[in-house]
Amino acid sequence: MSGLIGKLFGSGGKGGKAPTAQEAIQKLRETEEMLAKKQDFLEKKIDQELLTAKKNGTKNKRAALQALKRKKRYEKQLAQIDGTLSTIEFQREALENANTNTEVLKNMGYAAKAMKAAHEDMDINKVDDLMAEITEQQEVAQEISDVISKPVGFGEEFDEDELMAELEELEQEELDQNLLEIEGTADVPLPSVPSTSLPSRPAKKKEEEDEDDMADLEAWAAN
Repeated sequence: MSGLIGKLFGSGGKGGKAPTAQEAIQKLRETEEMLAKKQDFLEKKIDQELLTAKKNGTKNKRAALQALKRKKRYEKQLAQIDGTLSTIEFQREALENANTNTEVLKNMGYAAKAMKAAHEDMDINKVDDLMAEITEQQEVAQEISDVISKPVGFGEEFDEDELMAELEELEQEELDQNLLEIEGTADVPLPSVPSTSLPSRPAKKKEEEDEDDMADLEAWAAN
């Protein structure tokens, strides 16, 4: 086990420099790949020994038993590798999480330093004074806008009551004019009804009426 640890992290001794998190993670991944290849090899050997035991089961029991023993050894090694892989995977994930936390804390430290540098030349009292001055200037600007937006008569002032009275007089004059126009149209004479009667339709001659009666009688007889 100590040889494996030495292979993973080097053998620099007590005074050696500790590996970085990235280096350790890379070593663990390489070990996982090596053990995975070992697993594939053992699984193939187990299949081969099982096939040998089946072939010699009735013909050569000694060879079959030896094949089964080798198969058991391979299966034991395979189980050990499975447990080792689980341990290495757990250690790698923990190391990756620790490395992530380290990077996060490092970046947060950079941000804190940058914020401190940004606020280094700032005085809270000066900030309050500046905001008060900005507020005051905004109020002045609003007052100026209010004054500018008020209508200016350039010295001429008018009485609102007099203007309304004059407007009412104009409306009354227009109303009176309309009434006069309506009364003028009422005096226009209408055309008289003609006294002579309209010409009446000339009456049919006696002979024509007789002919019509005979035609009606013949039509009835034919039916």
